[in-house]
Order: sequence, then C-alpha cells, then structure tokens
Amino acid sequence: MNPLWIFIIVLVVIALYVIGAYNKFVRLIKRAEEAWADIDVQLKRRYDLIPNLIETVKGYAAHEKETLDQVTAARAQATSTHIDAGDVTPEQIAAMAGAESALSGALSRLLAVAENYPDLKANTNFLELQRELSDTENKIQAARRFYNTNVRDLAIALETFPSNMVAAMFSKFKAKEFFELEEGSEERENVKVQF
Repeated sequence: MNPLWIFIIVLVVIALYVIGAYNKFVRLIKRAEEAWADIDVQLKRRYDLIPNLIETVKGYAAHEKETLDQVTAARAQATSTHIDAGDVTPEQIAAMAGAESALSGALSRLLAVAENYPDLKANTNFLELQRELSDTENKIQAARRFYNTNVRDLAIALETFPSNMVAAMFSKFKAKEFFELEEGSEERENVKVQF
C-alpha cells in the first residue's frame, strides 16, 4: 500500500475522532446546562410556594412575626441569586448554595412553628402547601444530583486521554462547578414535619 494512502487514512481516522470528541463535549455541556435549568425551575417552584405558605401560617400565628420575616428575607435573598446555565462560576454556585441553605433553615423553623398550632396543622391549605413543598424539595435534590452527574461526566471527559487533547484544542470546553450545599448543611435533613 502506498504510504500516501496510509497517511490519508490516518488523517481521516484522527479527524473523525476529533469530530466525535468535539460533539461529545458539546452534548455534555448542553446536558449540564439543561440540568442547571432543571434546578432553576424547581427553585422557582419553591419560591412561588413560600408566599402562600407564609400567608397561611400568618393567619394562625400572628405573633410569630420574626420567623415569618426570616423566611421572607431568605426567600428574597434566594430569588435574587440567579445563575445563567451557560456561565456558571464557582462564586455563583457558592452564593446560591448559601442562599438555599438559609432558605431551607428558615422553612424548617416555619414548619416547626406550625407544630404549636393544632388548627393550622389541620388546615387543608396548609397540608397541601406542605405536601407540595416537600415534593419540591425532593425534586430539587434530584435535579441537583442530575446536574452534578452531568458535571462529573464532563470533568471526566475533559481529563481523560485522548479526549483531553481535543478539549485543549477548543477553549470553549471548560469544567463546570458542582452544586454542593455549604459545609455543614448536608447534616441538616430535608424539611420533614410529621403530624
């Protein structure tokens, strides 16, 4: 066989590998962005539930103003922290994790206050809001795991040979940050109130 043909075949194989690896990186990045968007949707759902929960509790527990104010402030802080899925930075992840941890803590205190009000615990609106909030918390956890799985897969592809060589050729392929809770907050359980 002619050495020129061997050279051409090798070039074609390398070109096909580079194209395949490039497309793999594009897929991984888009999956991570989609996963971040899922987190964003679930957080928005949670933010939308909170005012209804506060209003329901407010009617029964008017003297629990401090707790209600803490939840309102934590929600305001969390809703003001928005991250573009295409440009996630470590600082943005840290800010969002801190805001979400504060909001989870405030919600836990709010639901603990409800324990002191038997009429509130029996209120249909409160029970439905509590169920929706619990469901949303579970969906947030699932979305966060899905995002972190996609970020892990991208990091593996960026660091393993020979795909790391392809990634180095294109500056747009960069690792994304994991969405982890603040240190110590993983010890706190999800909001669980049993009546």
